[in-house]
Amino acid sequence: MAVRLRLTRVGKKKQPTYRIVAADQRSPRDGRFIEIIGTYNPRAEPSAIKVNNTAAVKWLSQGAQPSERVRKLLELSGAWAAHTTGADAPEVFQVPEPEAAPEPTSEPVSAVASGSDA
Repeated sequence: MAVRLRLTRVGKKKQPTYRIVAADQRSPRDGRFIEIIGTYNPRAEPSAIKVNNTAAVKWLSQGAQPSERVRKLLELSGAWAAHTTGADAPEVFQVPEPEAAPEPTSEPVSAVASGSDA
């Protein structure tokens, strides 16, 4: 059985969210899978990625082939480097939440636009 690490689509119409899964190569994209390794939300800013690096390295060491996109996500999480070089990777990788935007000023637009250039 050839195992691939790939994305399966979940979420509502026009609002995709993906699971990173280990699945048989012959099964359909959203079909049966062996194990969920993480999640990926490309619509968040920045993209939300959560990967269980321990499980990913386990599957890679057993010969699972990642898809192109999953390989890039594993490179971001450090699991790919841990697999190829034997270095340590964090057990679970998660992209930190973006910082809150600064509060807008309460001054009227006309006062800011006119300034005191005179």
